[in-house]
Amino acid sequence: MIARRQGLELFVSIGVFEAARPVIKGLIIAVLAIIGAYIGHWAHGAILNDYTPLQPIEFSHEVHAGENEISCEYCHSWAGRSATAGVPSVETCVGCHKGLTEVRDTPEVVKLFDYWERGEGIPWVKIHDTPDFVHFRHKPHIRGGVECQTCHGPVEEMARVTRRVDLNENLRMPWCIDCHTEEDVANGRDCLTCHY
Repeated sequence: MIARRQGLELFVSIGVFEAARPVIKGLIIAVLAIIGAYIGHWAHGAILNDYTPLQPIEFSHEVHAGENEISCEYCHSWAGRSATAGVPSVETCVGCHKGLTEVRDTPEVVKLFDYWERGEGIPWVKIHDTPDFVHFRHKPHIRGGVECQTCHGPVEEMARVTRRVDLNENLRMPWCIDCHTEEDVANGRDCLTCHY
C-alpha cells in the first residue's frame, strides 16, 4: 500500500513537472536573455566609453569644424535628410582639397588622394552607435534644432573624435525621455518611436 502511494506521488510529481516544462523552459530563456542584455549593456558602456579609434586618415574635426568653421552638415549631409548622418564621399573631400595647395603634400592629404586615385572609399571606423534595439534617426533631431554636440560632444575641438557620451551617463533611455518631455516631442514618449 505504501509503495503504491509512493508510486502515485511519483507519478503526480512527474506529471506536474511535465506540465510545467514549457513554463520552466520559457523562464530559463527569459533569465538568459536578461543576463545577456545586461552583460551586453555593461560591455557596451565599459569597453566603448571614450572610444577613440585610429582612423585610416587622421581627419581633424578641430581643423575642419573648429578652425575652418565648416558646418557639420556640409560633410555629414544626410543628417537632416535621413536616419543616418553618413560620411562624406572621397569626391567631396577631394573637391575641397584640390584647391588647397598649401596642404596638398601633407601625409594625410596624400592618403586622401591615394584613395581617390585608386577609386576606393575610405574605410572610416564608426565611433557613435546605439544598441540594436534603439532606432535613432538623425533627421527629426536635426530638424528639431538639436545641436550635433548634444550627443556627439564638442567635436569641433577634437583632433581625433572620441565617443565622449556613453550609455551609462548620457545616451540612456531616461535621458532621451527627459529631452522628449522637455521639448514636448510629438509621440516622444511612445515606445515605438525608438523601439520598433
